[in-house]
Amino acid sequence: MQDAQQPAFAAEVKRLALGLGFDAVGIAGIELADDEAHLLEWLAAGMHGELHYMERFGARRARPAAIKPGTVRVISVRLDYWPAGGRAAAEVLGAGELGYVSRYALGRDYHRLMRNRLQRLADAIGERIGPFGFRVFVDTGPVLEKPLARNAGLGWIGKHTNLISSTAGSYFFLGELYTDLPLPVDPPASEHCGSCQACLPACPTGAIVAPYRLDARRCISYLTIELPGPIPEPLRAPIGNRIYGCDDCQLVCPWNKFARVTATAGFEPRAGLDGARLTELFGWSAEEFRARLDGSPIRRIGHERWLRNVAVALGNAPRAAAARAALEARADHPSALVREHVAWALARQTAG
Repeated sequence: MQDAQQPAFAAEVKRLALGLGFDAVGIAGIELADDEAHLLEWLAAGMHGELHYMERFGARRARPAAIKPGTVRVISVRLDYWPAGGRAAAEVLGAGELGYVSRYALGRDYHRLMRNRLQRLADAIGERIGPFGFRVFVDTGPVLEKPLARNAGLGWIGKHTNLISSTAGSYFFLGELYTDLPLPVDPPASEHCGSCQACLPACPTGAIVAPYRLDARRCISYLTIELPGPIPEPLRAPIGNRIYGCDDCQLVCPWNKFARVTATAGFEPRAGLDGARLTELFGWSAEEFRARLDGSPIRRIGHERWLRNVAVALGNAPRAAAARAALEARADHPSALVREHVAWALARQTAG
């Protein structure tokens, strides 16, 4: 049986993780006092909007041992997602008749894939060291994944609040393995944003209210994915043609010149989502939505929110008979949420 406190075993863990297809791995301790204070202040300011789960767990989110008793270390992993091929992001954003989907969501859902790989990593560790305590997290648990990844040396938290790697930019997913193994920790990453603030004015809705401070209530990813109800009217026009998520703050980040095309099969664009016409996407029935997006992270928002998002984009699209016809076909939709956004979009398409 190997000694978990030895650097050689930590190196073996990293080798195993890379062998499973992760693009980087690091090991962090569980001390997050400064990040906990920042989290509580952010919650007190109400910037989490309707992300009630953030408030429900509160400070426990910054205390790994409170979530998985016995945890003393966190193995943090990175998986690159920038897809090969597909239409350029800037090209799609510049064509108002097309729908823009955040590049991370063009292909298969990453949650199960990463969870399976992390479970396999835990199994491989167990084969070498015997039974041990662990818990796998991939974006769905009460985890401060970015501070933990920073402390594990995977990158620093940029002014847009995303994690940035000096060798891989920021287009990647993060996952964690909480463990009771006293592995040697890696040095935390240092910050390299310097005086650059390109991400702040790049945000279409002004959600980055100050360096390192994001108001989720204004964030397009929150508005199009997490918000269950109506999108606030003042924010609809700035959303443009973004129908699921937003990449603008990352697209302007100079560190993304080092971003890597993913080596993971399945992240390539599917269902024409790298630049489909809004009228086509708006015409999908509930059955077509579920079938075309089977295995996609987009499917979880449901057909109703999908129509809400695409209706807003159609309202922002260049005036066209096809756009008006598509909206008019949904004007009497059973959902009040859809009807309200369709009415707004039609008023934009037919004004003056």
